Amino acid sequence: MNRAVETIKPVRGRNIELVLTLLAIVVVVVAYTNVAVATSGEVPPDLLWHTGLLSAIAIGVHLVLRWRSSFADPLILPIVTLLNGIGLVMLHRLDIAQGKDFSEGDALRQLVWTALGVAMALAVIMLLRDHRVLRGYTYTCGALALVFLALPLSPLGTSVYGARIWIALGPFTFQPAEVAKIMLAIFFAGYLVQTRDLLALAGRKFLGMTFPRMRDLGPLLVAWVAAALVLVLENDFGTTLLIFGLFVAMLYVATERTSWIVLGLGLAAAGAYIVYQFADHVQTRVLCWTDTFSDKGMEQCGQLATGIMGMAAGGLSGTGLGRGRPWLTPLPKSDFIFTSIAEELGLIGVIAIILLYVLLIERGLRSAIGLRDGFGKLLATGLTFALAIQVFVVIGGVTRVIPLTGLTLPFLAYGGSSLLMNWILIALLLRISDHARRPDPEFDPASMDAPTEMVKGR
Repeated sequence: MNRAVETIKPVRGRNIELVLTLLAIVVVVVAYTNVAVATSGEVPPDLLWHTGLLSAIAIGVHLVLRWRSSFADPLILPIVTLLNGIGLVMLHRLDIAQGKDFSEGDALRQLVWTALGVAMALAVIMLLRDHRVLRGYTYTCGALALVFLALPLSPLGTSVYGARIWIALGPFTFQPAEVAKIMLAIFFAGYLVQTRDLLALAGRKFLGMTFPRMRDLGPLLVAWVAAALVLVLENDFGTTLLIFGLFVAMLYVATERTSWIVLGLGLAAAGAYIVYQFADHVQTRVLCWTDTFSDKGMEQCGQLATGIMGMAAGGLSGTGLGRGRPWLTPLPKSDFIFTSIAEELGLIGVIAIILLYVLLIERGLRSAIGLRDGFGKLLATGLTFALAIQVFVVIGGVTRVIPLTGLTLPFLAYGGSSLLMNWILIALLLRISDHARRPDPEFDPASMDAPTEMVKGR
């Protein structure tokens, strides 16, 4: 009997990506128009110019992906385009509240940073043809991460609202922890792929769990000490969680041992208690977290209380873009942009924002699962967890799930360093997802049995 065999072609998803990216642009343009109508009563005269510029940036990335990474995940770019666009709209809305037009406000600066971030992301996609090259720079990235984390303690460092997490370069400020998170992900991935067998197999069982030998605890203890020093010297709770949470999460993924999670949580609790006993600024953060609306709490944590009341004013559906008063909360464009969005888009709006982040994280982890090499799996996991931890500590801080931090909400909050490095992070995930979804060049579907064949007739 003759059989006609039709080979199933791998789905690239570029057309899906284009449609979803255009939909994201439409949503952003409608939101921008809504802000203008609500605040001035007319459609903005520069609407076509802004629409064309945003479209050029997003579709430019899409075209480069078609050219250089045709198997990259088709959902990552539309999600990031929508988040970045909503952030620009919210910054423009806050500029209007301050009496600034687009040409002199922070929204224009953020748009310039977006263009620079996209340019750097495209450079990564075009120049980095194989993510496995980064494994050769494991210890270089580790050393650079330590340098960047220590930079705020140098003469270049500057303290903002009690946290020494910035460096000043002339009129510009930069947050080195944003660079360090990518460097740490590369270092941890390279280190763990070399030592995961030892970490996973060696040890003794206790209460049904296999705990590592004391000499194998070294890397975990080093990460714990580094995180504690950052918290004490820089008053940076967010970077502390980022360092330690990233390492413990990647360690668990590499070894699949629950004991590492138990040890990590135990060390985190012990470190937090020790630092709390001796650091006044940590005690203040805890007070703001646990007793925000007391007399002492309102005196020291007024911005957190105001942000919570702003979210409450938004209710379920929000006041509407351009119709709230988010500027009453201090730092509404950076640390508290989530509360600004919550006031005007309501609970429904912020749930949609959180779901976008969840979907972005899911796509990153899906890429990690699809990879064939251990380094790539750990790197994709680390980059995704770095993004997830940052989202958690920011939203958790302004909603009193955890103490308030100094990190910025990816793609939404105002800040050039955060936007630049998060676009580079996305570029790495796109490159990795291209390898994860790309079929093996030696794979011949016609030589395989079903389901890799589609059999028609007999």
